[in-house]
Amino acid sequence: MLCPGLLLLAWLPAGLARHSPPLWAGAHARSHGAPRCYSAEELSLGQAPPHLLARAAKWEQALPVALVASLEAAGRRKRRAGPSGGTQCRVPQPEEVLEADIHQRSISPWRYRVDTDESRYPQKLAFAECLCRGCISTKTGRETAALNSVPLTQSLLVLRRQPCSRDASGAPTPGAFAFHAEFIRVPVGCTCVLPRSAR
Repeated sequence: MLCPGLLLLAWLPAGLARHSPPLWAGAHARSHGAPRCYSAEELSLGQAPPHLLARAAKWEQALPVALVASLEAAGRRKRRAGPSGGTQCRVPQPEEVLEADIHQRSISPWRYRVDTDESRYPQKLAFAECLCRGCISTKTGRETAALNSVPLTQSLLVLRRQPCSRDASGAPTPGAFAFHAEFIRVPVGCTCVLPRSAR
């Protein structure tokens, strides 16, 4: 269900703010106020420092992260089955409704895609994409321009890898990186709104 995931996303930034130490705190601190600079041997690509994950919320429970595995599995099944026909902006048939998910039954339907960023932790997040420019009319079952489909976004705290220096020169050390906290806007669904103009 989408609602529990949205509630978790709403809690995540506040929870991290209440319970997390600064990214440079703990035994990994290089000096006061400076984040630790890691080498590729200390921390491989796609990993985050364990002390950060232990003190923060578990990212894998957040909806954009939790959906990734099932989306990738569904993508592999679709590739084996071959391309599917039909329009994307559509209402499920009556026989499909019982098994359809919320994003398929919505009058502003959406799908998920996996967004990958190797400089970010988590590297993979599920982003929602609206399938219609308008919305599905409940009377005709067709797309109508009387309403617009727009994405709903949620603020999510992620860690960003950035080059850093492992010596006193201050020049970036090849392959070395530090983590910095960053909030990004993640599209988690779509909804219908009135157009900004009558056109």
